[in-house]
Amino acid sequence: MSKEFDADLIGERIRALRKDKVLTVVQLGKILDVTHATVSMWENGRSYPSTHNLFNIAQFFNVSASYLLGLKDTKDV
Repeated sequence: MSKEFDADLIGERIRALRKDKVLTVVQLGKILDVTHATVSMWENGRSYPSTHNLFNIAQFFNVSASYLLGLKDTKDV
């Protein structure tokens, strides 16, 4: 069974979580130790977060990686 991840969905979820915390892309980049351009590329579906960054995003926002990847629709860890 193979599932291709939807970069746009991942980006939409990261953007929504960031906005819920009232953070800018610059602030989130500093928190995650990546550039604001990297955060912007994720949010715009132009790239995927690495496994390491996906883990850090999920941990920071207290959501599951499965939620970020679009494998489930609930945020619970």
